[in-house]
Amino acid sequence: MYRILLVEDDESLAIGVSSGLRMSGFIVDRVSTGVRSQLAMREKHFDLVVLDLGLPDQDGLEVLKGWRANCNVTPVLIVTAREAIEHRITGLTAGGDDYLTKPFDLGELIARIHALIRRVSALHIDVVKHGRVRFSLSSGTAWLDDEPVLLSRRETMLLGALLRRPQAVFSADQLRDHLYGTSDNVESNALSVHIHHLRRKFGSQIIETVRGLGYRLGKVE
Repeated sequence: MYRILLVEDDESLAIGVSSGLRMSGFIVDRVSTGVRSQLAMREKHFDLVVLDLGLPDQDGLEVLKGWRANCNVTPVLIVTAREAIEHRITGLTAGGDDYLTKPFDLGELIARIHALIRRVSALHIDVVKHGRVRFSLSSGTAWLDDEPVLLSRRETMLLGALLRRPQAVFSADQLRDHLYGTSDNVESNALSVHIHHLRRKFGSQIIETVRGLGYRLGKVE
């Protein structure tokens, strides 16, 4: 399950694109300004950013340059009304990985996102190991002692988040947000249920509770 940051100040367009991406299986966080996009990038991991250049508070190119200057290599798909060839060259030179001009077809946007994610995934090790556990970041397949372990979609997302940052401590709010986005229709004990299921499948120490802070990846029994 891939997480997309959509940076777009046109509300009607942003709502339409967000809905289309979610229907295609992506998790989408939507912001409308450069400042909010920078905050989002500091607080969460995103697999790709869809970035409009005409933001109300600052030029999207400056936002992009700031990310690259701070060694943030998250793939960025620029989506903008600036269609001249010099604009394309400037955007790609500033650190954009692809460039799509408005108006665009939603199907093409989704196809370009998939292509960028495939390109980046090919450059990284797909299967991570943690003790007796192996996990494929691209497919979400998990094994314990080489035996496949059946996981629900939320369990896959939770385990993947922990394995990507094995030293990090996540607050309960961060994990809930990763699993459910901004949805308000989430049972209060939903996170605890997913953690319980992962502990039952991989051992009680797979997720460690850090008192007063949250959770982190633990040992595998």
